Amino acid sequence: MGKLRLYELAKKLNMSSKELLEKLALNGEKYPSHFVQVEEEEVMKSLGLSGGKEGKKERKEKKEKGKRVEETSGKKKLLVPEGVTVREYAEMVGVSATEIIKRLMELGEMLTITQSMSPEAIEVISDSLGYEVEITSPYGEEEVVEEEMEEETELTEKPPVVTVMGHVDHGKTTLLDTIRKTDVARREHGGITQHIGAYQVTHDGKVITFIDTPGHEAFTAMRARGAKITDIAVLVVAADDGVMPQTIEAIDHAKAAGVPIIVAINKIDKPNANPEKVKQQMVEHGLVPEEWGGDTIFVPISAKLGENIDELLEMILLVAEVQELKANPQGRAKGVVIEAKLDRGRGPVATILVEKGTFFVGDAVLAGLSHGKIRALINDRGEMVEKAEPGTPVEVLGLSSVPEPGSEIFAVKDEKEARKIAEERALKLRVAEASRRRHISLEELFEKAKEGEVQTLNIVIKADVQGSLEAVRDALSKIKVEKVDVNIIRAAVGGITEADVMLAAASNALIIGFNVRPDPQSKKLAAREGVEIRTYKVIYQLIEEMEAALKGMLAPEFEEADIGRVEVRKVFKISRVGVVAGCFVVEGKITRNAQVRLVRDGKIIYEGSVASLRRFKDDVSEVKEGYECGVRLENFQDIKVGDIIEVYEVVEKKPS
Repeated sequence: MGKLRLYELAKKLNMSSKELLEKLALNGEKYPSHFVQVEEEEVMKSLGLSGGKEGKKERKEKKEKGKRVEETSGKKKLLVPEGVTVREYAEMVGVSATEIIKRLMELGEMLTITQSMSPEAIEVISDSLGYEVEITSPYGEEEVVEEEMEEETELTEKPPVVTVMGHVDHGKTTLLDTIRKTDVARREHGGITQHIGAYQVTHDGKVITFIDTPGHEAFTAMRARGAKITDIAVLVVAADDGVMPQTIEAIDHAKAAGVPIIVAINKIDKPNANPEKVKQQMVEHGLVPEEWGGDTIFVPISAKLGENIDELLEMILLVAEVQELKANPQGRAKGVVIEAKLDRGRGPVATILVEKGTFFVGDAVLAGLSHGKIRALINDRGEMVEKAEPGTPVEVLGLSSVPEPGSEIFAVKDEKEARKIAEERALKLRVAEASRRRHISLEELFEKAKEGEVQTLNIVIKADVQGSLEAVRDALSKIKVEKVDVNIIRAAVGGITEADVMLAAASNALIIGFNVRPDPQSKKLAAREGVEIRTYKVIYQLIEEMEAALKGMLAPEFEEADIGRVEVRKVFKISRVGVVAGCFVVEGKITRNAQVRLVRDGKIIYEGSVASLRRFKDDVSEVKEGYECGVRLENFQDIKVGDIIEVYEVVEKKPS
């Protein structure tokens, strides 16, 4: 007997690593994880002749005790669908509708019994009635089927679902490509993942499901909709690059989702690789390697050369074993939509991950507002299959429309029931959208002020540097206008993000950006939520316009119209010409006569015009979306790979 890792000893004793750790903990010996090295003889002595069954029993008792505490502590939980009417809410809380209307009047909301309540009113009234409220999607699972209680005997082992995350170009897709022995990376535009792909691999006779995310927005969106599809997160970090902004985002998202993290230190084959530096950086973000006394598994790999890939897969299976991942393959099937698109030849196509039950060809299904009958199931290798069991990713054909990624998909009794529920959901969604509050704009503020109403204008300020931020904040604070109060609810440095838009939406606020721009996702979210974003580059213009708006003299005659968005993918230095950017048109188009704005990390670096625009060797007047081009900017040379060129034109604003 000698030294070996705890999980290896667990295999020898024919028990799970988790069971062995718990058994040792009961005997007073605590180990940080199943990856530590131990003396086999000492552990065997500690265990004595016990076989681990007692540990299982105690674990079950502990779990039951925990459940009872959770059920008896805190306020009563209340799930309220968005857009609920006064009558429906009164029935849910067991209070008369008259009483609810009375409380709404106290809050300044005059509603009838059939009108929808605002989320704010629901939260305030629920709290006063002793409920902890959670506002859910306007359509819910209760319409389909109540959750069935599952016996332990019905559950079987399911493949772990692994999300691969990390910074751009750190080798996420290359790693999956190496594991799958296929050529996904070369087929991606520009070598960057364009969509979510789900794949399955087999290692030591066990199946692992991988999800490759194009960014962490998709991961967050699914979690926000209540779809916890990930069991393990593999964080890919380049050994020659270290921890980058998206790496930190990935850590935050994985921690928020409550899933174990395995760190894959990639590109160890490079001459300047420094895995120890990566470990040190990870410690600063709360991920301590097991060999340093922590509980995070670090695996140095080379995705390009295939080095240590087997060890990484072994660690994934080990973590999965400790988690005891199980699902019921029987009963009504349920899954999550991880990708959806409209295919010209096949119609709406949804990539789903099965959570429980089994989907069969011919099943009637419901996914968000979409419904239909499964015409075909296609696995990750492009093969037609007859069924899909828990933990399996498949493409589903036969839906009536393209469902939202993150939507839950259910098997229902028949197509008639699926259509009926989908129509009810669509109606509820329309009611919820109609009940949403419209957000204030400067023009509306002035109109209300003219009518004699005292208004408070909430503002979110974002600027490029701290000095500019302080100047803008001080200037706005000094504006004194009768009947209008200015309330700054957030002031921060950086680009305008989705979090800023959500705060503005919740606070009925206006967003002001000084020398910064919103990213495309934030812009779309602002349009959807009805939040106004105003950007400036001269502080005097900002102050004058705000003051004029607050005093009622705002009459903007011109506005910017976005034409396109271009990404710099390569930079060429040409003698006697200067710097030429090799670009890809991501959205819209770029024209030779348009105004442009170069944005780097959310900050405006340059504003001006296009000096020359070329396709190959030809001068062209415009280049449309999906094509590459060469761009030279007027009197500007400091262009870098990854910069975004926003193309716009100034047009006369139509009178409203």
